[in-house]
Amino acid sequence: MEGLRERKRAASRAQTVDAATRLFAQRGFDGVTVADICTAADIAPRTFFRYFPTKDDVLAEPSRVMADRVAADLAAAPEGLDDAEVLRWALRRLGAYVVAEGDRLVGHLQVLAEVARERAGSPTTRLADRERELTERLVGRRGGVADWRTRLLVGRGVAGFRVWLDDVRAGVGGDPLEHLDEVLAAA
Repeated sequence: MEGLRERKRAASRAQTVDAATRLFAQRGFDGVTVADICTAADIAPRTFFRYFPTKDDVLAEPSRVMADRVAADLAAAPEGLDDAEVLRWALRRLGAYVVAEGDRLVGHLQVLAEVARERAGSPTTRLADRERELTERLVGRRGGVADWRTRLLVGRGVAGFRVWLDDVRAGVGGDPLEHLDEVLAAA
């Protein structure tokens, strides 16, 4: 029963994010209220605030989900790979997720890019924190200490992934996963 409840909750969260993204794309972030999102997602404000403390958090949700996926994949990477191979493996899996989500996620990324241009405090400014978290998880696999080399490796990998996301959003680069492989090899 708990599994069903969690799946329904996850579906409702995703529906709320999708409704918010559509509204943000139509009216801009500042032109949308929490009440507007609740109406579009067919949820009560109390439910919204159970899922998301603020409107910024609903905007950041897909990015949080992607960061969580990378973190889980770093932990699940096959043994025997060095840090660079583990990072490429995890980012490649994230790329496959992005491609599978298709227009839904690309639309969200377009809205996020618009908000980032308009607001200095947007969720994209939290990227340095995410990079540090990924560095710690990567180093935790081998029981070492994060040094500047590992931090740089993660920074280059994340930057390469962001470049690839921009290309996906713009519809350039040919086959998305082949293009990701090329970008990650250069990062």
